Amino acid sequence: MPSRTLSGALALAAAASVALAVPAGTAHASPPGTKDVTAVLFEWNFASVAKECTNTLGPAGYGYVQVSPPAEHIQGSQWWTSYQPVSYRIAGRLGDRTAFQNMVNTCHAAGVKVVVDTVVNHMSAGSGTGTGGSSYTKYDYPGLYSYADFDDCTAQVTNYQDRWNVQHCELVGLADLDTGEEHVRSTIAGYMNDLLSLGVDGFRIDAAKHIPADDLANIKSRLTNPSAYWKQEVIYGAGEAVQPTEYTGNGDVQEFRYAYDLKRVFNSEKLAYLSNFGEPWGYLSSSVAGVFVDNHDTERNGSTLNYKDGANYTLANVFMLAWPYGAPDINSGYEWSDSDAGPPNGGQVNACWQDGWKCQHAWPEIKSMVAFRNATRGQAVTKWWDDGNNLIAFGRGSKGYVVINHESTTADRWFETSLPAGTYCDVQGNRTVTVNSSGWFQASVAPNTALAVYAGKSGC
Repeated sequence: MPSRTLSGALALAAAASVALAVPAGTAHASPPGTKDVTAVLFEWNFASVAKECTNTLGPAGYGYVQVSPPAEHIQGSQWWTSYQPVSYRIAGRLGDRTAFQNMVNTCHAAGVKVVVDTVVNHMSAGSGTGTGGSSYTKYDYPGLYSYADFDDCTAQVTNYQDRWNVQHCELVGLADLDTGEEHVRSTIAGYMNDLLSLGVDGFRIDAAKHIPADDLANIKSRLTNPSAYWKQEVIYGAGEAVQPTEYTGNGDVQEFRYAYDLKRVFNSEKLAYLSNFGEPWGYLSSSVAGVFVDNHDTERNGSTLNYKDGANYTLANVFMLAWPYGAPDINSGYEWSDSDAGPPNGGQVNACWQDGWKCQHAWPEIKSMVAFRNATRGQAVTKWWDDGNNLIAFGRGSKGYVVINHESTTADRWFETSLPAGTYCDVQGNRTVTVNSSGWFQASVAPNTALAVYAGKSGC
């Protein structure tokens, strides 16, 4: 639960008081390798993830898939039950250890690495029997943790200007682990090492802001693969005691301001403002920033765009994948009217766009840009052009070129690129465009659509 993904009903309650957090850094560059786009298959069960790696993610060029927390958790149909672990056994609603292992193996065979959403800041908020049969109470998890393993502050986090309060008190009433303690550190590292033994390639650290950066560094140092990819949820909040920059020494940090600003620009400002999007806006260094248009928390709390925003949402994802800043996550979830509602069919996806599954990672406009990003990796922005308002166009060196028309009328004009002369496939419109010997091409781009071409993709 992101620094507020938290606990369900609590999740939203807390969201109001949870602040965001700050970035900048130098650490572990964005996901290692040449493919840095992650499909976040929120609340998909492991068997469904495995099939999607084979059928869509691998062929499309996704480098990673992020799966929801696999640990045994409290019972209940709501999505946030996944964020209240009661043991570290792989025994949650999404599948058992065998299904998880099969998913990792299948995704690897498809060329896709696996990142696990990892909940280690806290345990549960109540007592009962978990999804795998384990009995527990809020401060006692037999064979795992006892009362002494939790922080002394048993009140809720209330003051984001107070570091101790943020990192020792309880996030929305969830039992807060004392990550400064040896037993807790070794137990968390043991859980993560178990996941590594199954072939996992990296971790998203949920609610990292509520864990001191030094504690996380200590836990990471105990991993059998300390260089495993590491992405931390540290929400920026102006003037807060805990800032994202503190965490960049451990690995990537999720840059929430990126998503907030994309919502504002696409909804009510000018796309022309995006010409220097990134560090000049005060964000973290691109090399340590995890970026997204929305995630499972923000799509529900209204702080970012979401699937209900139509073309604004689609074009924001196109822009994110075309723009060379950070390592992008594509949120792929399900329709909801009740923000607490859990996944359709308990997480089983029989087919995309059925039973409420939105499958944003497979939307043609978004999926086609993953290959664009891979083909243009390492290329600077060139030939930026805008109409002063909501029509923008830019190149990625000699490897690619994108036009995004967020105006209300068709853009019919010539565009100047750094591309070699030739015929290219517009992967947004499934048509060809011809670049002349001077680097120009003519095209008509309808309102609220995009055009994208890249080297190596000539025929449609």
